[in-house]
Amino acid sequence: MAVAGCGPATVQPPAPDAPTVVSLNPCSDAILAEVLPPERLLAVSHYSHDPQGTSMDLALARSFRATGGTVEEVLALDPDMVVGSVFMPPATRAALADMGLRVETLGIASTVAESQAQVRALAAAVGEPERGEALAARIGQAAAQLEQGRARAAPATVLWQPGGIVPGEDTLVGELMHRAGLASHTAARGMHQADYLSLEQVLADPPALLLVAGAERAQRHPVLDALPQTRRAAFDPSLLYCGGPSVIRAAARLGEVREGVSPHHGYALR
Repeated sequence: MAVAGCGPATVQPPAPDAPTVVSLNPCSDAILAEVLPPERLLAVSHYSHDPQGTSMDLALARSFRATGGTVEEVLALDPDMVVGSVFMPPATRAALADMGLRVETLGIASTVAESQAQVRALAAAVGEPERGEALAARIGQAAAQLEQGRARAAPATVLWQPGGIVPGEDTLVGELMHRAGLASHTAARGMHQADYLSLEQVLADPPALLLVAGAERAQRHPVLDALPQTRRAAFDPSLLYCGGPSVIRAAARLGEVREGVSPHHGYALR
């Protein structure tokens, strides 16, 4: 600001600890959009521009360029760093490294603590540790608040995910459900991560609360209306797979659902 108006503006290259970044992972997209100044996030993954694949606000995601993640696309953007998934093909990672790019990868966080650690590590890697600490603190606060308001009598709950599968206990969303005081109906019956739950199983052994995150025919079947003791609520699929800011939104939604549960009325799917 002190030099504004003093002559032609000169664009300075970023400092070594302030790299420009291309993100190839929808989970890192959401974290980096929070911790990086927007001019340093050169592109996000194409998944974040897809309403069915994004884990962040769609309008925010579309304010950034999207990339399909090919080596050619990344090189054309000329970043200092690339952040991808731990499942990035080794050949792609090697090619990017050979071109002098720093490559960082992000795995799947299965707990709130792991998500906070990922945020801190990624923020430090891009030279924004204070922003990372602030986001990690917000995640911790959201999870703690969810636990403080947990239901006294834990309703047996099914989270019915896209494809008709259910989450396991050792998942991030499973931890959030536990913190909210929502007992896993499927885990109590021996089901594990990604096990398939049929409509017939739901009808034969209905839970007290059914969180519907998919859009399959069975998950929207009118016969579910014949379960008067089962409350239903919608759960956005974008909250299922990533840590980072998604934890805050998932905790808020689970808190809303918990507060809306009534022992005397069906819970409308919304």
